[in-house]
Order: sequence, then structure tokens, then C-alpha cells
Amino acid sequence: MKTIVLAGGCFWGVEAYFKGIDGVIDTKVGYANGHTDSPSYEQVKTSTTGHYEAVHVDYDEGIISLKEILDAYWLVVEPTVKDRQGPDVGSQYSTGIFYMDEEDMRDIIASRDEEQKKYAQPIVTVIEPLQCFYDAEAYHQDYLDKNPTGYCHIPLDKFRK
Repeated sequence: MKTIVLAGGCFWGVEAYFKGIDGVIDTKVGYANGHTDSPSYEQVKTSTTGHYEAVHVDYDEGIISLKEILDAYWLVVEPTVKDRQGPDVGSQYSTGIFYMDEEDMRDIIASRDEEQKKYAQPIVTVIEPLQCFYDAEAYHQDYLDKNPTGYCHIPLDKFRK
């Protein structure tokens, strides 16, 4: 099993999206790579903690590759937009790819460079090692499973059947 942490706006929809992909074993939402220890949602939503709303994705690389995970990621983010995804505004909604295995960096950069060919503007998605990840509060975990009509910034047609 491998792990990657992905930030792509509001973590509710990003988590639900990745949970529906074959080979994804587990997900959890939380706060990544900020400068505040054990932040709360109330703190993160002020855009002052440096944290990204992110999804910790565990996947079976015998079923799905990192490249396929990243291909799925690029389908649901606006990578040239800083501090916003869809209608959600704030630095916590920026896009980011946080890796734990240094060997993954080459594949992540190659994926970003391939994706860049689709855009005139530069991709601003942060790519860096995972420094920290704090689980979000329990009510955020599996939010759209618990609240099927809840908010999601990802268009429903992007979800895999």
C-alpha cells in the first residue's frame, strides 16, 4: 500500500471522489503542511494556519498506479488558480500534492508537466513532501456519505460510476 495526500479545494468532495476509485483502500480528510499544531476547522478556515484542506489517500499500487491517481486528481481541480477551487476562496482551498516517498516526486513532476500542456497559465499546484497531517474533526470524515445532499464543488459528472 502507498499513500499520497491531495489538496483540491473543499475536502468533502475530494474525499468522496477518491473513495469511488478502484484501488483506493482508505481515505481521511485533514489539514496538511501548515504551521499550526493540531489546528481545528475553525482555525483553518481563517486562512491563517498555512494548512491545506487535504485528503490522505491510501491505495494499492497493484490495482492503481500513482500516475492513475494523479490523472484522476487533475480531472477535478483547477490547477492554475491560487487560493480557490470552485466557489471556495481561501488559501486552505489551494491545490497541493504532498508525497511521503521521495521516489514519487519524479512521477508527480512528470504528471504536472504533462498536465501543464493543457493550460496557457502556469500550474500553481504545490508539490512538496508531507510535513504534517492532522485529521479533521469526526463530522468531516466521510461527510458526503453521511450527508448525501451536502455541498460538493466537484461536478457530479466527474465522479466514477
